[in-house]
Amino acid sequence: MKYLGSMKNKDGVLEIGGILVTQLKKEFGTPLYIYDLDLMEKKIKAIKEGFISEKFKTTIVYASKAYLSKGMVQIIDKFGLDIDAVSAGELHTILSTKIDAKKIHMHGNNKSLEEIELCVKNNIGSIILDNRFEAEKVAKICKIFDKKINVMLRLNIGIDAHTHEYIKTAKHTSKFGESIFDKDIIKIVKEIIEKEELNFLGFHCHIGSQIFDELAFCEGIKTMVKFTKEISQNLNINIPEINIGGGFGVRYTDDDTDVDLKKLMKKIITSLEETLETENFKIENVSIEPGRSIVAQAGSTLYSVGGLKKTFGGEKYIFIDGGMTDNIRPALYNAKYESIVANKLNNEKKECVTLAGKCCESGDIIIKDTKLSKCDEGDLIIVSCTGAYGHSMSSNYNKALKPPVVFVKNGKSYLISKRETYEDLIKNDLLLEDI
Repeated sequence: MKYLGSMKNKDGVLEIGGILVTQLKKEFGTPLYIYDLDLMEKKIKAIKEGFISEKFKTTIVYASKAYLSKGMVQIIDKFGLDIDAVSAGELHTILSTKIDAKKIHMHGNNKSLEEIELCVKNNIGSIILDNRFEAEKVAKICKIFDKKINVMLRLNIGIDAHTHEYIKTAKHTSKFGESIFDKDIIKIVKEIIEKEELNFLGFHCHIGSQIFDELAFCEGIKTMVKFTKEISQNLNINIPEINIGGGFGVRYTDDDTDVDLKKLMKKIITSLEETLETENFKIENVSIEPGRSIVAQAGSTLYSVGGLKKTFGGEKYIFIDGGMTDNIRPALYNAKYESIVANKLNNEKKECVTLAGKCCESGDIIIKDTKLSKCDEGDLIIVSCTGAYGHSMSSNYNKALKPPVVFVKNGKSYLISKRETYEDLIKNDLLLEDI
């Protein structure tokens, strides 16, 4: 396993953020999500340093669905980033902190009336409209509350990014956005602009997630700029903003590219500036939406080994005290991870094993056929690069308790989310009165 951020071998035991994982296990138990705060902050700084232009303003919007907690919002606010939400729950979490509501942007392909009301009442920065019907809903709610709100329209620009089928978002059949190839697209934009309750800022796109192909981003930029120019001229209006989304790839294993975020941001800026110059067109502000690229490598999940088993068929299993309830991605996307026996780093002898969770599902496998040091019951296993979508997608399947989250830096630990209790599991359950 590649050591990430502040990870170190301290006399055979893994140290993260200056704290031994054995100490973290003792204090917080397992399973445990551990976030290297220093690495997370370095990722943010790299993006900020690269995504700068002298020709237009730039805005970095953290895609909170990757990982969201009140503590995470504090970090985002500390570094001056904006943040987005895709549900009332995410919006409520963000609003419960001290971040300026004008820095919040609302996504979603089927926003409920409750969600739209929450946006309007709290005067958030903008709503990204997914479709023509949503514009009607937002305008009606704004009228009820006698308010006006900034909006952007999400576009499907038809770029086929080379990524997993489930996380492609710009195919012609995608559920997201209005297609730029739709014969009614100009009419759709015109109708949005004409609604006096809506202040139209511009267009948004997102071509997918976990993308390593720089050309896909460059093609997306060219398409967005050309389309924005076309609409601007056709309707004779000023369109001040475009948002080119996120989806920047992250290295999980040696099969992935290790992306230099600062260099990638600079290439994106260069592509934007060159395209705008070629098209003789001006944009006031360009936004991006990094999420995974900020938190994925900063997060790891610590497990305890509950048992070892060799089946009649020859499969060697290491059973851990978590699984698909704290990391559904291997079952959902066939996502790949790296791991090590975190308290036996100096053991050289390795064997091919499968890391299996404790859920009542044959598919509850975190890593299949990985080489790990020989371990025993009670040893600690760490799976790296789980910072994105591990906690966000966690569940109570089999009534599992969701693990706590701890940030670590310079020898200090900060409990960000408590471990759920059994009482938490049943607090909303009711017994039948007459049975």
